[in-house]
Amino acid sequence: MAKRHVLLPLLLLGVFSGGLWLAAQDDTVFRITVDMVQLNVAVTDKKGNYVTGLRPWDFQLTEDGIQQKLATFAEGNETPRHLAEFEPNQFGAPKVVPSSARVSGRLRNDQAIFSDDQQESVTSLIAGASVFILFDTSNYMYKGFVFAQDAIANFVRTLDHPDRVAFYSYSRDFSRAATLTSDRGQVLRGVRATVAGDDAALYNALLLTLKDAAQFSGRKVVVVFSNGPDNASMVAPEDVRELAQSEGIPIYMISTREARLEPVSTAVFERMSASTGGKAYFAKSWQDQQKAFANIRDDLAHVYSVSYYPQTNPNRGWRDIKVKLIGEHLKKYKIRTRNGYRPKAARLAVQSAPPTAMPPSD
Repeated sequence: MAKRHVLLPLLLLGVFSGGLWLAAQDDTVFRITVDMVQLNVAVTDKKGNYVTGLRPWDFQLTEDGIQQKLATFAEGNETPRHLAEFEPNQFGAPKVVPSSARVSGRLRNDQAIFSDDQQESVTSLIAGASVFILFDTSNYMYKGFVFAQDAIANFVRTLDHPDRVAFYSYSRDFSRAATLTSDRGQVLRGVRATVAGDDAALYNALLLTLKDAAQFSGRKVVVVFSNGPDNASMVAPEDVRELAQSEGIPIYMISTREARLEPVSTAVFERMSASTGGKAYFAKSWQDQQKAFANIRDDLAHVYSVSYYPQTNPNRGWRDIKVKLIGEHLKKYKIRTRNGYRPKAARLAVQSAPPTAMPPSD
């Protein structure tokens, strides 16, 4: 999250009858760090086609029912801009754009169905994003391991605009095969160097990936390729999901029809992706994983990036986020984004001014 510093005059803290009293002074200030909340917001029609051309004033955002003021706004591959850079109260002219990835593959009956005569055609991808890829190399991946590597390698090659890409893998252990870099060759070498391992500690690895991603500013996404349940983690999936929500990092889960046979993992994958603003995909075959990646790239290319500094809110626990569109003509569209977050502990620094000389006594 981005941070904003707020300076306040010194408050001298005292105690009275078991309570507190505050008195202003001139030689010290409190410096309070305020985190900026960032959201990726997808707007679609009832058929799943993307709605583009919206402007900041088309959106209304609340946190715990408190209306928020947007700080920055961007659509698709645009660089986020402050609201002062937009024409005041200029509402957009919405346009429905068919998803090119959806033409190649649709999710039906919990499986991805792809036509044989169409090839991937997505070229407008993620702009200014840091993409963290997490690859399952556990013994659940023995079947079709090379196909999975090919799908990931193709995904990496065709990302036109992200700032950097990281590639991690996991079985029981976690490997940072390629830390965040703009060198695609380094990432591809990391992909090809992976080998199938033993048990799967997915949630351990995903937690570490999210913590790495949280260290970087700007837009981040995590793409997880996992083909089976977790049988070795010490971390609960609920803890992973909450961290992703609080850091504003969408999680996209990709798996195959075989993983769909494990209902617990399926439910976790769907809940984790939906609550963070991402998606879960279950393809009918290993070869069709490339089309699932195309769906993800297409999705990320059309989201709106918005941010805001939270208004005063005494709630230090879970905060609900709701985003809706303003205007009768926009109510027919659907919105997908993360549903809330838990704020970090407040950080307060006290800074004292140099002492001033006392006037001489008489």
